[in-house]
Amino acid sequence: MTLKASPLSFPFSSTPAIGIPSPIRKGIDWCRHQLPFALDHINTWLIEDSGSIVIVDTGIADDISQAGWEKILGGEQRSSEISKIVITHAHPDHIGNASWLHHRTKASVWMTQSEFLTAQAVFEKSPSHSTTSIGALFRQHGLPANDCGSVAEKGDHYEKLVGSLPPSFIKISEGDRLNIGNNSWQTILGSGHSPEHLSLYCEEENILISGDMLLPKISTNVAVWPHSPDGNPLKEFLISIDSFNHLPADVLVLPSHGLPFVGAHQRVKELQIHHEERLNQILSVCHEPKSAFQILPTLFERELDAYQLFFAMGESIAHLNYLCWEGEVQKQESATDQGVVNFIKQ
Repeated sequence: MTLKASPLSFPFSSTPAIGIPSPIRKGIDWCRHQLPFALDHINTWLIEDSGSIVIVDTGIADDISQAGWEKILGGEQRSSEISKIVITHAHPDHIGNASWLHHRTKASVWMTQSEFLTAQAVFEKSPSHSTTSIGALFRQHGLPANDCGSVAEKGDHYEKLVGSLPPSFIKISEGDRLNIGNNSWQTILGSGHSPEHLSLYCEEENILISGDMLLPKISTNVAVWPHSPDGNPLKEFLISIDSFNHLPADVLVLPSHGLPFVGAHQRVKELQIHHEERLNQILSVCHEPKSAFQILPTLFERELDAYQLFFAMGESIAHLNYLCWEGEVQKQESATDQGVVNFIKQ
């Protein structure tokens, strides 16, 4: 969801051409890759590492993205000089080319353990991550039975966008420091958007690679999925982004989508207000029992296609679960639609 205009500052007004790295600072380059969605791009990053290069995130595994990488690797950054492939999280636009780049460059893949295991579960369509389980979750939360299969299948594109997964990884944990070149990058782990999302902060350069946890123009998708149907990912997300308030106010944020920006503290505040407003909007209509599906018009003013509905249902459930955990609403079974969960204001 796009948020209102904010007083963030954007030091870079133009974006890199596909396959041509653009310098952010000495030794840190910005690359851009196309995506076949409404969100039409992802940013990836190259960090100089004492004569070699560290890649952060990879784009999806399609011909266009890989042609871009071939152009990048065939330029000043040759494939033999890639030392690490660092993945912020398991979503396909981030991990998609990790296996291809690993085999192409022989570089090791570095990521958190939960993201590596989640990628395996989604790729292998384990019962907790299957379209059947997603359809059942959406049905439980009010999506009409006739739509459950088609909406769930809209999210079933992981294997196509990834191709294959890295056979192994080097584990990154909270508090680790990655020594890259002359600088040290502090790991900052967060959840809510994904299980164990990695962001990286370099104190020497005052730069934060935020991944999807802090984006300048849109709100990060925070959703409930079948492996944790009663979970509280919105609470996790809000706690996670608060950690960015401990960084300097003038930190340069390198996000996965959109332009690099300065104003991390302001952006955290905007996202907190945004979700508080959405929660209050939900409470204003929950004087009568409402399912997550029935809440959608309250959260999303525009008409949703099946692909957007896939993510919107997860977000709606996440906001209702948050209110349930806070004691603001309670669950009850629908009197008219057997098995459907409704929420009503306490």
